[in-house]
Amino acid sequence: MNDNQHIPSGYKPSPLGIIPEDWEVKRLGEIARIGSGGTPSKANQEYWGGNIPWITTALLNNPYIDAADEFITEQGLKNSSAQLLNSGVLLMAMYGQGQTRGKVSKLLINASTNQACAFIDIHTGNTDYVHQYLIADYDSIRNKSNDGNQKNLSLGIINDIRITFPPLPEQLRIVSLLSLWDTAIAKQTALIEQLTLRKRGLMQQLLTGKKRLKGFGGEWKRIKLGDVAERITRKNEEDNQNVVTISAQRGFVVQTDFFNKSVASEILDNYYLVYKDEFCYNKSYSNGYPMGAIKRLKTFDKAVVTTLYICFKLKEKPQTNMDFLEQYCESGLLNKELVKVANEGGRAHGLLNVTPDDFFNMHMSVPSFEEQTAIASVLVNVDKEIEIQKQKLTAMQTQKKGLMQVLLTGKRRINQ
Repeated sequence: MNDNQHIPSGYKPSPLGIIPEDWEVKRLGEIARIGSGGTPSKANQEYWGGNIPWITTALLNNPYIDAADEFITEQGLKNSSAQLLNSGVLLMAMYGQGQTRGKVSKLLINASTNQACAFIDIHTGNTDYVHQYLIADYDSIRNKSNDGNQKNLSLGIINDIRITFPPLPEQLRIVSLLSLWDTAIAKQTALIEQLTLRKRGLMQQLLTGKKRLKGFGGEWKRIKLGDVAERITRKNEEDNQNVVTISAQRGFVVQTDFFNKSVASEILDNYYLVYKDEFCYNKSYSNGYPMGAIKRLKTFDKAVVTTLYICFKLKEKPQTNMDFLEQYCESGLLNKELVKVANEGGRAHGLLNVTPDDFFNMHMSVPSFEEQTAIASVLVNVDKEIEIQKQKLTAMQTQKKGLMQVLLTGKRRINQ
């Protein structure tokens, strides 16, 4: 705690640092009713498929929830520990994979939840103020998790979360300002989604020949991937390489950053070395669904991947536009061919049993090199626009985060 001589006039020390004199520090349990939900028996079909929304932690990655993926019946509600919650109640993920634990959402509908969601029904103060505070305090909340193999939050921990608590009029002024940023961020997010949908539509038209660019005609050739690409099996013989996995959403992900893993030099022979502009195919499974991600290495000059991946590069002849091939992979057109191969002969484990021969025998339709280049140029330009808008979104989110840090601590006051 700071010495009094460092406390500005009009401020006071508190368990959460120096705050304005007219502010308080409150435990969530003092200002809200807190509990958790439940799951009706999956064995009883009469409990499921009703009209009561049932929320799981997967939906808490969004700050607001206005729809559910699953529904239960009145019977399911009565015969379980699930509770019907009113619109406006806050939900916090007590556990969940990845970054889910500690996420907070506000219900915009009446709904029930499973036992992994804690509900926070505010009765003192402004719900939106508490919502904003808990979003800003996400990292601290995650650090309060119980120790163990899987770190979880408990109702006791959530009850004990402390927040700065200004007088209600100031809470409302803070919420009003932060809501302006939320509105701008929501509009920017919608713009990115709109551009992404436009890109997908363009890919499906341009990469299949359904729509031709001006000045191009003639039939496309039906070829095999192996006609234009060759497999890479070069073994890694160097230490201190970027060890990566491939995610359909993130692309190449450095393991030491995301998985806290390192690769010992004595097992580096189990990895392939790939260079910039070479491609890798990940045929692993994620949550039971085949990822089938085919990505081009662009972030690093070189990296290593497990030998379970299929890696390849373009041949010099016939000439193929690298950006065109990357867009073709991103479109999912090759993945459709992979699924056909995986389903042949009732193969067990589907894509996991796709061999390199299967992979390079996949068919694709391609135009002339000149038309490939023109198509790639259109799609790459859309990618650049999407990236610009994503950078703007990141800047907005960063600016809002900075504003939250000064508003929710009282370092910056909002005059009436």
